[in-house]
Amino acid sequence: MCHNVTQNADAQMEEYFEYLDQLRESGVTNMFGAVPYLQAEFPELSSDRARASQVLQLWMQGRRGQEEQ
Repeated sequence: MCHNVTQNADAQMEEYFEYLDQLRESGVTNMFGAVPYLQAEFPELSSDRARASQVLQLWMQGRRGQEEQ
């Protein structure tokens, strides 16, 4: 059971990150302003700004790690 929950969470996070990659490439917004876009795109984040902010922070940390390599 725990393994499935972890897989589902990883898959969901990957979906968020793919969306954020596409949003960045589109140039529609500065990524520091991406939280409302996440909330509009994903219903489960629409009423949870803190969770959407956490997703964005994790994505930014991952991008920073890629750029440093």
